[in-house]
Amino acid sequence: MEKKIMLGNEAIARGAYEAGVKVSSAYPGTPSTEISENIVKYPEIYAEWSPNEKVAMEVAIGASMSGARALCSMKMVGVNVASDPLYTVSYIGVNGGLVLVAADDPGLYSSQNEQDSRCVARVAQVPVLEPSDSSEAKEFTKLAFELSEKYDCPIMIRTTTRLAHSQGVVELCDRIEVEDKPYERCVPKNVMMPAMAKGRHVFVEKRLKDMAADACSLPINKVEMNDTKIGVITSGIPYQYVKEALPNASVLKLGLVHPLPQKLIEDFASKVDTLYVIEELEPLIEEQVKSWGIKCHGKDILTVQGEYSANMLRKAVLGEEVNTDEPAKVPARPPILCPGCPHRSTFTVLNELKLHAAGDIGCYTLGAVAPLNVIDTTVCMGSSISTLHGMEKAKGKDYIKNWVAVIGDSTFLHTGINSLLNMVYNKATGTVIIVDNSTTGMTGHQDHAATGKTLSGEATYAVDLVDLCHALGVEFVTVVNAFDTEKLKATIKEEVARDAVSVIISQAPCALLKTNISHKKCYTIPDKCKKCGVCLKPGCPAMSKNADGTIKIDDTMCNGCGLCASRCKFGAIETREV
Repeated sequence: MEKKIMLGNEAIARGAYEAGVKVSSAYPGTPSTEISENIVKYPEIYAEWSPNEKVAMEVAIGASMSGARALCSMKMVGVNVASDPLYTVSYIGVNGGLVLVAADDPGLYSSQNEQDSRCVARVAQVPVLEPSDSSEAKEFTKLAFELSEKYDCPIMIRTTTRLAHSQGVVELCDRIEVEDKPYERCVPKNVMMPAMAKGRHVFVEKRLKDMAADACSLPINKVEMNDTKIGVITSGIPYQYVKEALPNASVLKLGLVHPLPQKLIEDFASKVDTLYVIEELEPLIEEQVKSWGIKCHGKDILTVQGEYSANMLRKAVLGEEVNTDEPAKVPARPPILCPGCPHRSTFTVLNELKLHAAGDIGCYTLGAVAPLNVIDTTVCMGSSISTLHGMEKAKGKDYIKNWVAVIGDSTFLHTGINSLLNMVYNKATGTVIIVDNSTTGMTGHQDHAATGKTLSGEATYAVDLVDLCHALGVEFVTVVNAFDTEKLKATIKEEVARDAVSVIISQAPCALLKTNISHKKCYTIPDKCKKCGVCLKPGCPAMSKNADGTIKIDDTMCNGCGLCASRCKFGAIETREV
């Protein structure tokens, strides 16, 4: 009975292993990425990075249909991409157990919105489990597969950034080798044509009623009776805040947050004087409890935005004054591209050309802020190309001569391909710049279909982006070294002037890749420095000014990309081998 301290994500991976999972599919996205990075350590499980979350969901569905247990993991905005197959597999049900891990991001640590995946699950009629620590993350994952097969349905495990990246003690158990369920052809169940779907919808409604009734005795829904003056219904990470802020309160801790155990909640509510529902983001539990005629407090005293804390609950529930001392004032440190990042070079050229860029999801979104100030729009994965297309169709060809679309290599393969195809198909005009740094950089340098390696590190076919763009019908495709700023500038000028769809692949590896080892550094020659500051405009964090106005370079940060040296017209910066 070994015990180990694990991240929540690591514990979910362990739970999948112990549950006998055979297939795991995912697209990397903070805060879910480490699930797959830990699952791949178990050779008994086939694990892959899929090109996007929809494909990942469909891979897991296929594995489940064949009779094996399958896990699919993604961040909450990925659930949007996967929602098409998710909504339908809710009707179909499962053969082998099927579990979707949806990692929400209250507080917007690394996301473009604060989405509550429980809302998606409720509309899709998919049950949801919500663990509150690493130990439960492992155990709930195992339970999810049991419930999936018992009730013939996919199960969602909802986590949050705090759970995914917090550590806790986990008790390790042996793997259960679950025998695959036999596959039997069943068109009424597995083929969702309208006539079949009508019948399965009846099944889904009954399934949820049965689960709601059974949930009243489910061990993961538990009552902790203490002082009955205050009663709290909660789940997930907020449970930890409740126990810290309100140690004497009675608590109904829900492990299954959809469907809700009505009788259990009614019984608990009848035993306490004042009832509170404490849940992060949307009032999903609160609204349902109130719909049953149960009086409670929730979002009337708490916010629908961001993460909660013990201090927040003390103030809202108990009216206690909490420590409001201002934290020590330190200089602001906004996110910034790394020293040697090839995106900085590309954006510097776009800035000098005074071009606007429809942006996308990735490290390069930082091109929206000073000093680069290039990215004007960011919506979702793959949106940059479609946004540019929409502008051209609304305002005409001349309008987008001052615009480009910027998208990363991994994001292009995720959902940019269809957008580029759409431009070609609908006779558009516009220039797309694929900033190809040979990795999925923002989520921690995962491989993708164009890197030539799988999740497990095995060599595989690497998609050629040039050939792919040509196959989509793009005639003008140019590859440029991102740090060759003069050629890049000339290429961009030429392509935005075309009355056609064109693609520029601005190519250089991410500075943080282990395979990208630099043997160069940039050094200043103070006597030649004219203090003009041109080298500082790209905003490299390795560079700053001396007291006399000359430039200095921190050689512990510099990786010798040479962007600063290429910009200095006076030879005051040189690149040397080290």
